[in-house]
Amino acid sequence: MVYGLPTTKIHAKVTLVVRRESGALSRYVHIGTGNYNHLTAQTYEDFGLFLADEDTGADVSELFNYLTGFGRPAEFRKLLVAPFTLRRRLVEEIRAVAQAAKKGKKARVRIKVNGLTDQEMIEELYAASQAGASLDLVVRGVCSLRPGVPGLSDNIRVRSVLGRFLEHSRLFNFDAGNRSRFYLGSADLMPRNLDHRIEVVVPVEETQAQKEITAAFDALLADTASSWELAGDGSWHRVRPSKEAAPHSAQAVLMRRARRRYSLNR
Repeated sequence: MVYGLPTTKIHAKVTLVVRRESGALSRYVHIGTGNYNHLTAQTYEDFGLFLADEDTGADVSELFNYLTGFGRPAEFRKLLVAPFTLRRRLVEEIRAVAQAAKKGKKARVRIKVNGLTDQEMIEELYAASQAGASLDLVVRGVCSLRPGVPGLSDNIRVRSVLGRFLEHSRLFNFDAGNRSRFYLGSADLMPRNLDHRIEVVVPVEETQAQKEITAAFDALLADTASSWELAGDGSWHRVRPSKEAAPHSAQAVLMRRARRRYSLNR
């Protein structure tokens, strides 16, 4: 049976498995950045998180109840869900980084999305830059933000990676002082995603999973094989290695990490 809403596209990528174990019900949840499609899985780059956290499981259960007609959920425990809480929570995270920058503390935003066009999000990112935060954005497609504009976005850098695989994951990292927050999910920073679709973004709390997201950002921002940088006038410029260095491919780095994880877990 297929469920949906007549006026809202369901763009979230979420699976819930409920099992009876030792006389009690246990919830297992997978939340991804990509479609559950065997064809696109062969050519798209994506991330997924599989967990048995009770609060997340309860949130997903309530979301599925909503989608099947059992009433709008109350406040979610952990999930950031559009069109309910995602916009507000992301704004709160960006503002926390800006406040940390104003106090002279560590302040960094790293975001990876397919598109960035939402006016409110762009204005919040500009404000964080003006407060002194460092911002690195990996935007595969359309980007309405202009980086490196004096007095507006001096501390923002934008790049796009176009390699063997279609960059499709949506990843978020907010560092504010001693606090680091990581998220992954289905939503781009566009009005349609934040206000007119069902989207799910999940906090990534496990240390090893956070390290994988950090490694992905590090590799993407160091790529000199298949990346482009956005200038303040809206033009894109190819990133090339220095004459002495070989090209650095982010996707090759991530494939090696994936193979290494696979070999260690066999």
